[in-house]
Amino acid sequence: MPALLSGSPLAGRVAVVSGASSGMGAATAQRLAELGATVVVLARRQDKLDDVVKSIEAVGGTALALAVDVTVRAAVQTAADQVADRFGSADLVFNNAGVQLISGIQELKVDDWQRQIDLNITGLMNVIAAFLPHLTDSAAQGKPTDLINTSSIAATRILEKFSIYSGTKAYISHLTRLLRVELGPKMIRVATIEPGMVDTELPDHVTDPDASQLMADLIHDIDCLQSTDIAETIAFMAAVPRHVNLTEITIMPTAQAI
Repeated sequence: MPALLSGSPLAGRVAVVSGASSGMGAATAQRLAELGATVVVLARRQDKLDDVVKSIEAVGGTALALAVDVTVRAAVQTAADQVADRFGSADLVFNNAGVQLISGIQELKVDDWQRQIDLNITGLMNVIAAFLPHLTDSAAQGKPTDLINTSSIAATRILEKFSIYSGTKAYISHLTRLLRVELGPKMIRVATIEPGMVDTELPDHVTDPDASQLMADLIHDIDCLQSTDIAETIAFMAAVPRHVNLTEITIMPTAQAI
């Protein structure tokens, strides 16, 4: 996606991006920094995070890498405390960490079920718990304040073998709607982005042959979304005026029919 934004519309903002070691998270962290935000990147892989920070700093941006497993509540809280000590309260949280493990329900791949629940749901909630005080403080100071959760079109599509993954993403989409009821009046913008097929490493985690073939065919046959498309969309959501909340954005490759 060509850059829609220019200048430094996010100057003075402190952004936290989880799942930032690659794909949509890494691209979004870089784009937010290009537009003026100070960015903190969270993920488990320190080496990958360091690469993201180096790319941001190479073009004059400010970033901090914190290796964190978001499924560990205490570790996420420690990261939130480090952000507060270094930069003050975060005012933009892109809650993006997730995993996609597709299998038929009768295969009883219960470890894969649990991993998706742990990361896609518990990890997301741990980030909210740790950074909600930041967002509340920032909003009270009159700053634009954003909590943006990554869901998926799988939250609403009925796809064979996607039961657990789709269930976790449906949770995220509906949770976001519910959070707006409580946080919108406090001037915290709450939103979800629901991408279709994005050309990232996420499909690499899929081991089911049918699901793998479905995704491989999509990547081969259509012009899939790129991580930079998601990054520009997130940046736009954060850059609109404070009283504007783009609450649910579904972003699809034009040619993707499912």
